Amino acid sequence: MLGFYEGFPVNAHKIVRFATSISNKKLQQALVQTVQKLNGEKLSLEEVAEPSIPACIVIFEFGIAEGDTFNYLDLVETQKVLEKIRKAPLHIMDFFCAIRYYKKQNGKKTPLKFDYYMLRLTFNAGFMEINIFHERGPRHMLPEDIANIIVNKVNEFFSKKVLKESNGSRVKGALSKS
Repeated sequence: MLGFYEGFPVNAHKIVRFATSISNKKLQQALVQTVQKLNGEKLSLEEVAEPSIPACIVIFEFGIAEGDTFNYLDLVETQKVLEKIRKAPLHIMDFFCAIRYYKKQNGKKTPLKFDYYMLRLTFNAGFMEINIFHERGPRHMLPEDIANIIVNKVNEFFSKKVLKESNGSRVKGALSKS
């Protein structure tokens, strides 16, 4: 089933909740386009997290679940998911996120150990919950950093902020845009 990973872990490392002012369909379309756009984008670690490593480049790779596997969100897969959402929004969207780190030194790019996360986004009327599971890696980016970048990028997608902190959940920087 598209969007649902059968083996998603029961215990999440971080759970964050957001109230939303738009329909689940619009939110899911924005989310899919946001993570697809993040794929392969080179960012400095300082842009997305409290840097534990100076002069470090971060590259995200997102895939969406389909049964017992994840499909890389390239343009073709993104269109497939958007078409499914257009017909009927999903209740759950599971993503795999590999975060590649490269240290810049003397003009060279040295690969470091990667982080691997799984995210489960659950949608209900008026709110979204993100369950984040760190599968393995050095945690140069924390679970809340992953939620933070996604939420902030989705909010940038719209003219007004559409995801806001809910039920005492707080993700650093997610409240910065009015």
